[in-house]
Amino acid sequence: MDTGNGSMASLASQICNHIASIFSKPSIHPPALDLMVAELASIASQKGRVFLYGVGREGLMLKALCMRLAHLGLSAHFVFDMTTPPITSKDLLVASAGPGGFSTVDAICSVARSHGGRVLLLTAQPETGSSVKHANVVAYVAAQTMADDGGGEKSRTLLPMGTRLFLLFAITRVVIVNGLWTLI
Repeated sequence: MDTGNGSMASLASQICNHIASIFSKPSIHPPALDLMVAELASIASQKGRVFLYGVGREGLMLKALCMRLAHLGLSAHFVFDMTTPPITSKDLLVASAGPGGFSTVDAICSVARSHGGRVLLLTAQPETGSSVKHANVVAYVAAQTMADDGGGEKSRTLLPMGTRLFLLFAITRVVIVNGLWTLI
């Protein structure tokens, strides 16, 4: 099958190179993987719960992470699910706002903080987002979001925010399963 720009093998190679660059590109921000694992390890050691929230594709990726964390034995809940308990001071909210903020993300982060919970915000725009002010920890995920999608071919990247979160979460799971957080 031809992709229009070459073979499937060529496209797969481009994607693999792009994935490698996501985690190796120098940044002024601490690595999102390190922040994510540190926060999850801290909450797990305190027997706290993990709450997750995001909208759109980011929300779908957080729902997938929620299930993976539950499979690993953590008490994990997606905000607004029927069985989600109230957040407490022992808990962590992991929220995603790729373009920096959404009114629902802002409100949920604010409520979590007002109840003493920690907030880890995943965003592609840490300097300008409205949700940043509600976070204890801001994890920068270098990605294209709908906010900077100009619609032109040159503005598109191979992997938008939702896909990058999928990769971040998959690697986070590997780190937790293999007990590698002691190396971070």
